[in-house]
Amino acid sequence: MHVVITGANRGIGRALLGRYLDQGEHVTGTCRGTPPTDGAWVMLDVTDHDAGQKLGAGLDGQAVDLLICNAGVYLDKGENLADGYPAQMWADTFAANVTGVFQTVQGLLPNLQMADNAKIAIISSQMASHEHAPGGSYIYRASKAAALNLGRNLASDLRPLGIAVGIYHPGWVQTDMGTARAEITVDQSADGLKARFDALSVATTGCFETWDGRQHPY
Repeated sequence: MHVVITGANRGIGRALLGRYLDQGEHVTGTCRGTPPTDGAWVMLDVTDHDAGQKLGAGLDGQAVDLLICNAGVYLDKGENLADGYPAQMWADTFAANVTGVFQTVQGLLPNLQMADNAKIAIISSQMASHEHAPGGSYIYRASKAAALNLGRNLASDLRPLGIAVGIYHPGWVQTDMGTARAEITVDQSADGLKARFDALSVATTGCFETWDGRQHPY
């Protein structure tokens, strides 16, 4: 199995990459900076408008069985409604969390079609839910809601091609983004997410699930 993980050099992406390598899978990780030494790496900034095409070209006709769209940013922590949330912050966040996901899927679509029962996993957040809207973090919440909507629509379009799409809340995780105050460890999140990806199929395509297997309200 060939697994491609964006933003795989740290946090949840790094933990997932390690698990698939330990399982003996062929794993390609992407990162913006200097890559680690384990696995196969591609230096890639998902906000580059040619990122998806560059990634697809770099894989040189290799089938992709599982694409994990994990790269993302949370730039608006601490912003206030009165005079915060500048326009460029909106643009930068959506470029990474939404456009980057779409371009990655678009660029790797030929590779996904080469695999049997290919899967796409999109890391969103519980902060995407319109039923859970406590306010604040407007940019991040909006971008993750857009990623959820994107995943749901991709699921509809890709179902006839036999490609399943799942959208996932990874939990509040003890990473640089989640901070040390978060509820679960990176290992707990990665183990749970991997189980969700294993269970994903065309029959469940379009699902929005938590790391521990619960259906998340939209």
